[in-house]
Amino acid sequence: MKSLSQVLMRPIVTEKTTALGEESNKYVFEVARASNKHEIKRAVEQFFGVKVLDVRTMNVNGKPKRLGIHAGRRASWKKAIVTLNSEDKIDLFDAV
Repeated sequence: MKSLSQVLMRPIVTEKTTALGEESNKYVFEVARASNKHEIKRAVEQFFGVKVLDVRTMNVNGKPKRLGIHAGRRASWKKAIVTLNSEDKIDLFDAV
């Protein structure tokens, strides 16, 4: 079994994902490419102490980039959209 830090990489915080969290209680995370929906659900529930209703995943292909004559690609990554129970909430900006 993978540890929480191996499954959840970081939360994705943009205007669109913030609105998604406020309107429909969904949160977006970058996750390990080898992780599956069951591992993501277990990691979010254990780490944040919430009840997860649904997990949707998608693979995001890296964009082609170039610097002068050198061409390359950004790394591909995996994104998970996690739907929480209506009573639960994740505060991504905890005051430490």
